[in-house]
Amino acid sequence: MSVSRRTVCLGGAGLLAATSLNTTTAFAEGLISDLMEGSDEFGLAVEAYTYGYPLVTMEMTRRVITNVVEPKGTKGPMGHLIKVREYPNAAFRDVTAPNADTLYTTAFLDVGKEPWVVSLPDLHDRYALFPMLDGWTTVFDVPGKRTTGTGAQTFVVTGPGWEGTLPEGVKQYKSPTSIVWLLGRIYCTGTPEDYAAVHKIQDEVKLYPLSAYGKEWTPPPGKVDPSIDMKTAVREQVNKMDAVEYFSLLAELLKTNPPAEADAPMVEKLAQIGIVPGQDFDTTKFDPAFAKRVPQIAFARIMLHFKFSGGDVQDIDGWGFTTKTGLYGTNYIQRALVTAIGLGANRPQDAIYPTSMKSDSGLIKRAYNGSEKYVLTFKKGLTPPVSGFWSLTMYDENYFFVDNPLNRYSISARQPLKANADGSIDLLIQNESPGADKESNWLPAPKGKFVLMMRLYWPNESNPSIIDETWKIPPVKKVG
Repeated sequence: MSVSRRTVCLGGAGLLAATSLNTTTAFAEGLISDLMEGSDEFGLAVEAYTYGYPLVTMEMTRRVITNVVEPKGTKGPMGHLIKVREYPNAAFRDVTAPNADTLYTTAFLDVGKEPWVVSLPDLHDRYALFPMLDGWTTVFDVPGKRTTGTGAQTFVVTGPGWEGTLPEGVKQYKSPTSIVWLLGRIYCTGTPEDYAAVHKIQDEVKLYPLSAYGKEWTPPPGKVDPSIDMKTAVREQVNKMDAVEYFSLLAELLKTNPPAEADAPMVEKLAQIGIVPGQDFDTTKFDPAFAKRVPQIAFARIMLHFKFSGGDVQDIDGWGFTTKTGLYGTNYIQRALVTAIGLGANRPQDAIYPTSMKSDSGLIKRAYNGSEKYVLTFKKGLTPPVSGFWSLTMYDENYFFVDNPLNRYSISARQPLKANADGSIDLLIQNESPGADKESNWLPAPKGKFVLMMRLYWPNESNPSIIDETWKIPPVKKVG
């Protein structure tokens, strides 16, 4: 990604559009003044911010999730398995765009100190996947039903530059960074009986350091750092950092989470503003006048990539989606966008996440609002073509769950969906109940703005397929 004066200004325009009209003038004057005085240096800092956004966000996520003494709910210390026993609810704020279709079995690991062993039980053909993300949010490997099957299996996750001997019959997965996020997902229908079945599987998953292989091992309790903000959403914590704080943390993280070889040109650029892998941030090479502006403009430009992506994000019938997730190469702005709106996203072979923010009705597309009623209709036999599962999830405009009387955050085939006389299926998206006879097809919406996300797990790679565009998601229509 190359950031010129034009593209920086474009990002600024996106930010200004989101600012109330009575405050834009003064903000714009100051912004343009900054850009004119040092656009090249400013643009380089914006580029560096975008490059580091996934790594900084992963670290802040790790801090919040692991800042507890023992596993509880969605949190657990480093090296402890976190076994989420039920779907997240509307109070969940640890990760944007959470999943309400699977039970997570996760852990944060530091494989820079020593390798870690993961043992999975026989899943009895149940759909599950256990992707492993490095510090840059790259899914470097993904054991699971699609790739390695559902039989019992044991593997070791090693860190950068590790050399050693592994136990016989144990597979090695190599992480490019010291930070590793094991983000296991096990499909569950949400009934009490299925919860119990998945809980049994979760309890049979084992995690321990390689030095404890073949031994009895109990993970030590975690240590709580009272200085860590456990209430503010991670994305907000990252976005409110000024550039000096942000780049200082980025430089520290680069010591144990090295850039990829392909990042060499970017590493050269980072050095120009005082960021050198293995060293502390040299603040003397960064203009402090940009400390506040850089995060504002950089994040605005990241979010603007959703609409002006150069093909990274497709827009079909009001649905924006991408097949460029999990593996990013040097597409840094795409990686940052996915981090911002869907941290933990899988490879496209495992999941695609079409997202819609506006209805397709009428000449002018308008943001979804709970004051209106909408419908998504699947024609007979044309529900999403997947080998795993599909769902439609409701979020507020900040990509968090919406509180509702049914505690229903997604709708899918696991609901007893009622078909119309012609065999089609309507998903009803609205704030008020459509009535008891139609409630099975109702996805409750908030009173204000909202966003829709469809999850297609293990999508078909041949006709019919969203990947080759032989299947398309139906548009969402406003009713009345």
